[in-house]
Parts: sequence; C-alpha cells; structure tokens
Amino acid sequence: MQLGTVVGTATATVRHPSMQGWKLLVVQLLAANGAAADGEPVLAVDRLGAGRGERVILTSDGAGTRQLLKSETTPVRWSVLGLADEV
Repeated sequence: MQLGTVVGTATATVRHPSMQGWKLLVVQLLAANGAAADGEPVLAVDRLGAGRGERVILTSDGAGTRQLLKSETTPVRWSVLGLADEV
C-alpha cells in the first residue's frame, strides 16, 4: 500500500474493456513521511469518488486489481483502496 495525493483525472478515448466505467485518477505517490513526493505520478482506477487534492491509499497488487476489475488481462496496476482521513 502507498499513500498519494490526487493531482487530477485522466480521460481516454480508447480504453481496455476492463476499464469501462472506471474513473482514472492521476496520483502523486508520497514518501513515508507523507509530505514529500516519491517518484512520478501514476494512473489509478477509483470506485470511491476521490477528487483533486484528496489523499488516497493505493495498492499495486496485481491480483487484487484483476479481481476488482473482473479481468485477467487488464493492464491496470494501481487502484484506490481508501480515502485517508489524516496523515
């Protein structure tokens, strides 16, 4: 699991079938201290309705994401697990 801040959303005119109906977020991962950026932003699927500026808890668990999207061939790696109340 990793903490991140939503910096925006992404749109795609063509999506893998497993991504239909899912919101795509651009999320800046955060370092362990919760303040500093940790690498480049990632794309994550979201079913919780997170918005710009919100802190989210992400997972890169491929098996969990494949199960969530009900697809063994999905290209998605990151998904939102929860919204962080406090850091």
